[in-house]
Amino acid sequence: MRVVFDCRYTRIGQHDGISRYTAGLVGALAARHAVIMLISDRRQLANLPDLPWELVSGPTSIREPLVALQVNRLDPDVVFSPMQTMGSFGRRYRLVLTVHDLIYYSNPTPPPSFAWPVRLLWRLYHLSWWPQRFLLNKADAIVTVSETTRDLIATHSLTRHPVTVVRNAASAPVAANEAEAEAQPPRTRSLVYMGSFMPYKNVEALVRAAELLPDYDLHLMSRISDRERLLLESIAPAARLVFHNGASDEQYRHVLSQATALVSASRAEGFGIPLVEAMSQSTPIVVSDIPVFREIGGDAGLYFDSEDPAQLAERVRRLEDPEVFAEHARRSVAQAALFSWERSSETLWALLAAEGSRHSRR
Repeated sequence: MRVVFDCRYTRIGQHDGISRYTAGLVGALAARHAVIMLISDRRQLANLPDLPWELVSGPTSIREPLVALQVNRLDPDVVFSPMQTMGSFGRRYRLVLTVHDLIYYSNPTPPPSFAWPVRLLWRLYHLSWWPQRFLLNKADAIVTVSETTRDLIATHSLTRHPVTVVRNAASAPVAANEAEAEAQPPRTRSLVYMGSFMPYKNVEALVRAAELLPDYDLHLMSRISDRERLLLESIAPAARLVFHNGASDEQYRHVLSQATALVSASRAEGFGIPLVEAMSQSTPIVVSDIPVFREIGGDAGLYFDSEDPAQLAERVRRLEDPEVFAEHARRSVAQAALFSWERSSETLWALLAAEGSRHSRR
């Protein structure tokens, strides 16, 4: 069976969420079965495993609706894409698409890194549910990353196809015995936020909470514009903010391993990779009380109202008790063990094998 994995959303430089999902899954899947990667730029190979690959047009190209005509030349039985927008016109293979979240229907601001034509199409796409339904129903099966998003897909009747949950995982979890040792206090009085500065991420609440915790540093790990940085500094002048403006994976893991907690006040997510990354480092999570964070964090997390910075600060103060910290750190290690690329690839492979067999019987 010939399996093709769409890796064209892999970032050049540092991974984002979908890029990391791509690299983690394709590497683990290749341990089970031969995989051919689709790329649109040879520079993407630096962030991908050493596997066979083919170069095709980019996912934001005007050729995307007809990309299947390029993919047909590889004679695949099944193609998996980590996004839902892969063109399918004229395909001669089974197709599995991915929906990560439905955030942009309620938060329509597109990512600022997109070119203006893509930003315009992004806004138009999210004005109605029908474009999503059309794309998903043109596939043969759908993947999503959490039970929360699967339930939302069902609520909005976005597809007639079955939806399989293939979860995210941490890129480099520490060994259980090492995590147990690192779980012991004391740690530095520092908090870590990893994520974008999009409005729905609600980073302002984290900054206001940091001002209520004058003995804590708040490490903001991601790249940030000068305008966003000045805005956050003006919200809470007394907060101790540390801007990393894009840390390497090694720097991120080091800061995370020394922190009291990872924090997020996000109002909506499809998953939340930083939660798993933190828990895998035995770092407790203090996060907003939204369904997907409950799904990921379980009883390891401390939860707060996303619009209440004082409640966030109070949850952090709880972790100053060494016994409370140690207990949440131990729970975190156990919870993180539920998420692995190997386990996710097993679920994905079962789906791809079933779809591939249907193709071969045609």
